[in-house]
Formats: sequence, C-alpha cells, structure tokens
Amino acid sequence: MMKFNLLPALACILMLASCAEAELASHVAKNTFPRPQQQGNFKVGNPYKVMGQTYTPQETYEFTETGIASWYGPGFHGKKTANGERFDRNELTAAHRTLQMPSLVRVTNLDNGRSVVVRVNDRGPFKRGRVIDVSQKAAELLGFKSVGTAKVRLDLLADESKALAMAARAGQDTRGIEVTMNESGGYQPITYDPAQTTSPTPDIPGHVKNGQFFPDPVTKQFPVSPTNIYVQAGSFTSQANADQLAQSLSGISPARVMPAFVNGRQFYRVRLGPVPSVDQADALLARLASTGRKESIIVVE
Repeated sequence: MMKFNLLPALACILMLASCAEAELASHVAKNTFPRPQQQGNFKVGNPYKVMGQTYTPQETYEFTETGIASWYGPGFHGKKTANGERFDRNELTAAHRTLQMPSLVRVTNLDNGRSVVVRVNDRGPFKRGRVIDVSQKAAELLGFKSVGTAKVRLDLLADESKALAMAARAGQDTRGIEVTMNESGGYQPITYDPAQTTSPTPDIPGHVKNGQFFPDPVTKQFPVSPTNIYVQAGSFTSQANADQLAQSLSGISPARVMPAFVNGRQFYRVRLGPVPSVDQADALLARLASTGRKESIIVVE
C-alpha cells in the first residue's frame, strides 16, 4: 500500500510568503513525489539557432506573453524532452523557447477563457509566429485541439517556479507538480493498491502512472476581452524610422505605427492588421520574412 498527499505541497506553495523556499523544495520532494529519482533536470541552456533564428534562454521569474499557441503529441510521445524527461502527451507540459526548465506557466485561451497550468520541460515551438507548444492534453482542456492553434496569454507563476527550480536543482523529480496547481478538487490522502487501475475514490477522477494516482485537472474559467491578431514588422525608439518602415510596407499590406511605453521607454511599433485568422497571419509573416524582415512576429492584443 502507498499513500501520498497533494494537499500539504499545494498549501505550502500557495503560502510561499510564509514558507522558506528550501523548506518548500524539501516538502515537495518528500511528500508529493514518492517515486524513484527520474532523469529530468533543471536547465536553462546556451543561446541556440533554429531555422535562422537565434534564441537566448534565461532564468526569469517575471514573464507575461501573448501570442499564438500550438500543440504537439502523437509524433513526440515517449521521446526525450530538452531537460531529459520523456514526453507524455497526456500530461500537462509544454515547450517554450527561452524559459527555464522546469517552470510553471498559466496558459489562458483568449477566445474562450479556459485556463490551465502547464510545466515547461521542453524547447520549442520553432514555427514562426508561435509562443508555446502545449501537450495534447492541455490543448484538449484549453479547447483548441481540433483547430490546432489559439490566441493565448502566458503568465509565469513566479513563486511556484522558484520553488520548482530549487527542487529540480537538488535532483528531485518534479514531474506531476502541475497536477497540484490545477485544482482537481478534493485533494486528500489517497491509498493506492498497485493492482488498481481506476481512481481509488469514486468522486475523484484520475489516472495511475508509475505507481502513483494523479487526479485529473479541472480547467479554470476566466473572463476574457476581445483580442486581435497583428503582425509586427518592427519596433523602434525613433518615430521617423517607424514611419519609414510603415511606408515601405504599403505594397504588402496597410501598416500603421502604434506608440507604446515600455519600462520607461517610448517605442513605435509597426504593425499590420488586425488580421482575421492565424492562417492569414502566418502567410503575412512568411511574406515579410521573404523580404528580409525575419524579426517580424505575430502579436495578440
């Protein structure tokens, strides 16, 4: 017989202001993951180049991003992720180009308001115009598996990710902590019989993996405001330079200069759109890249 209790780890994480990070990491290791140590590691990594684009990973705990999400699953199931784990399309994980691994990110679908927490353990996506690749399971819960993409907002969970990093650096297996962050409801000590293949308690749906019962996550619902898709061809501190680029793009698509104040600095962003669909944004992005504007990106606002 084996027991595990998700509630203490979750409570400690949510009360991080009063919990020392070292204590939390130890608690996570001892109470949430009573499994043999696995191969997942803490990893940031060096700058790397894919398809002509250079990406610079960094450890950060202040991160919010909007853009287009995609999902991956069948072709990668069982393969190694960038931090050494085995990818499981049925768990709530994700690939990001630069965030440290592991880290916890809340992904919110800006079309329907559905939201889940995923654990970043892989690198990608490398298709232009995408900000995150979530697992097949996450795409199902977020409601975009059938269409393939979605407008999303990414919010790094800072305190939880710091604690996760500490546990991973100490050599602990951090797989499964994303389950505790998704409010399955009814977390309580669960007695598990290895011969059992269904939930030990009828009122808590879940699945057994590697000798441990995982409650199924419940998607949160958030209110969302209407958003638009744009293709951003450049961002400048000089309005004259932005105006010049906007004028030069008039033969491709109407462009406008949109002022933005970021971290105390004034920028002038050259944007095309709004674009009615992700497919059309992809086509416009590819056209800009073919003219040498390889730094162009898809943005959602």
